Amino acid sequence: MAALQAFLDNDFLGTSLWFWLAFLGIVLTLLVLDLGVLHRKLHEIEMRESLLLYGGYFSVGVLFGVWVWFELGAQKALEFYTGFLIEQSLSMDNVFVMAMIFSFFAIPRRYQHRVLFWGILGVVVLRAIMIGLGSALVQEFDWILYVFGAFLLFTGVKMLFSSEDSHPDLANNPVLKFVRRHMRVTDEIHGPRFFVHITPPGQSKALRYATPLFLALVLIELADLVFAVDSVPAIFAITQDPFIVYTSNIFAILGLRALYFALAALMHRFIYLKYVLALVLVFIGGKIFYHGLIGAVPPLLSLTVTIALLSAGVLFSLFSTRAPGKPAADKEADLRGRHQ
Repeated sequence: MAALQAFLDNDFLGTSLWFWLAFLGIVLTLLVLDLGVLHRKLHEIEMRESLLLYGGYFSVGVLFGVWVWFELGAQKALEFYTGFLIEQSLSMDNVFVMAMIFSFFAIPRRYQHRVLFWGILGVVVLRAIMIGLGSALVQEFDWILYVFGAFLLFTGVKMLFSSEDSHPDLANNPVLKFVRRHMRVTDEIHGPRFFVHITPPGQSKALRYATPLFLALVLIELADLVFAVDSVPAIFAITQDPFIVYTSNIFAILGLRALYFALAALMHRFIYLKYVLALVLVFIGGKIFYHGLIGAVPPLLSLTVTIALLSAGVLFSLFSTRAPGKPAADKEADLRGRHQ
């Protein structure tokens, strides 16, 4: 028992190993509960279920922050909550891309959760690699944070003054072309399966084919990798603790994937989201240079400013796009019709 305790107390990336194992245990339990219990039977996820799922994931994230508060201190907890909120807000743009991908491949709604669920497993691995590399760079080169800050400022200013929304050309995506060249791919969807065995005409042996669900999964993983280029440096600007960066990332993404089905029906109303996210990036990038030139920005102030910007942007967007005089039931029917 003493040997096990000593092993769990070993330091891994600045945090005791048992903290990492506890976090991974929580994530694994959530994923098993999600796919093995709540979504064992395929069905379309409506807005109400999506909001309930998000509420569950969000509550677990908040409770994890409380645990961090008691075990690692108030500052670490505030850094966790700030990273948790920033990752969720910066990843909301990813909802647009995911909706486009599902539409491009004509993935039925009842199969979309399956794609998003397995996409999370890829995110857990890819984010670990990115954050590990980022942490190593920050530890080795202090000045890399200023590179992150300049990148965030540039991205925020560019987003703030950009007059056009970028829509990826999925048909000419090089990764998609590469997969199609090197794998057999069906044009039809074969239920919830990513791969099927089909016997081509004139042959006796069945061959393995990828389905459009697999192609959608590949592009969603690629989209997450692209969006992580903004969000990971943004959280490193808040804290350089790999444990806080990684856990806040994963809990935020778990919640956002659950919220996808509600957000996809409402994203057309968040007309000022782009500008709010741009201001968040500018604030975080400026915070790095402020820290270097003047002094540290308190974690509570960072969290407060982030919440204020996001709340103002979302509320103003919803207020500006409301349909005056229209019953709530009619509004919900319109939203469902647009999403379908």
